[in-house]
Amino acid sequence: MRHPLAAALGTVALTASMLVSAPLASASTSDYPVKSFEVVVGNTYTKGTITWYNRAVRVAGEHKAVASCRGTTAYTLDSAGRQLSMGMSPFAVCNGDSQKFSFDVPADVAGGAPVVRVCLDNGATPSPTPLECVLKNR
Repeated sequence: MRHPLAAALGTVALTASMLVSAPLASASTSDYPVKSFEVVVGNTYTKGTITWYNRAVRVAGEHKAVASCRGTTAYTLDSAGRQLSMGMSPFAVCNGDSQKFSFDVPADVAGGAPVVRVCLDNGATPSPTPLECVLKNR
């Protein structure tokens, strides 16, 4: 005859072993909000997506310049609209070229940036001048 305490301990041990062997949930890219953006100035543009992560955003897309040069700049903002950080495409495009880009912008606040401003700029480095911008909320 089994003792009731032994039966109870066996049940606890079985439950614990099932929990330990259960797969851990992991974050997938579908767990992060993604928003599209498009900024157009004449025949030039920047368009793509913003992906919000816990302490940064990724801005990815394509920009095009018909004449002169153009680049893409993004700013992470806090809930009061104050700038947290700035990032820019690693290169500008000039005179009819278009190019895909991807870059990250830090947002080192709890929960990350609630707002991102994406701008089509004049392609100057290290200090581009924004030509037109859009705001996107998380």
